[in-house]
Amino acid sequence: MTTPYMTKVAIIGGTGLTRLGDLKQLRRDALQTPYGQPSADFITGEWAQKEVVFLARHGDPHRIPPHKINYRANIWGLKQLGVENIIAVAAVGGITAAMAPAHIAIPDQVIDYSYGRAHTFFEDDDSAVTHIDFTLPYSSKLRMQLLAAAAQAGIAVAQGGTYGCTQGPRLETIAEIKRMEQDGCDLVGMTGMPEAALAKELGLHYASVSVIANWAAGKSEGEITMEDIEQNLHTGMANAAELLKAFIAISPDFVSSDRANC
Repeated sequence: MTTPYMTKVAIIGGTGLTRLGDLKQLRRDALQTPYGQPSADFITGEWAQKEVVFLARHGDPHRIPPHKINYRANIWGLKQLGVENIIAVAAVGGITAAMAPAHIAIPDQVIDYSYGRAHTFFEDDDSAVTHIDFTLPYSSKLRMQLLAAAAQAGIAVAQGGTYGCTQGPRLETIAEIKRMEQDGCDLVGMTGMPEAALAKELGLHYASVSVIANWAAGKSEGEITMEDIEQNLHTGMANAAELLKAFIAISPDFVSSDRANC
């Protein structure tokens, strides 16, 4: 596979982050991959005085539900562009007490409750049986860089947590959230898998910036409303953008590509 460009870092934007508003666009790549069409064009630009690639996970405009995202095409396309490090931004629900709406978490573990998604590159008849080590689903080095950037920018973040990935697009029931909490989940989202595992398969460093949009079902009074979600996302995504800028600015050398997710 050729790598025509050698951009080091990519940001995948989720709900509430369809575009990087002040990204100075340098190039737009509409790629076709062996796995079909990615969610959107890959935008390469200058941001925080460094070159980054941006991809809108749900498309631009926002139109692709979580279970219909072509995760393989997205990750393959980033690899094709020479990306080695991925920061994945996602809107999530908060389950445990520390995961309050409008706050940010940098999770360190994941539990996958999704189903029916194309979740591996190693499924063709001529592919060797491949088992990746997924003990640590997120890059420790990228997580530490994000935490350092948050401290420098004065943004409070939860320094860990387990992300539970559900199928969507509906939100969860109270009983489902109770089960997830018993399983050890702190956050609930719909896009964290198979994205993280696919990045691992291709040897890419991957970390998540989880923006908490609402309390999960049964964790607050009354029903979850879109008005509350939008208000929390407005605050949380603004902080996430500042965190990402600080991360880009203080990371002169991104993690090398010799050992992924170490």
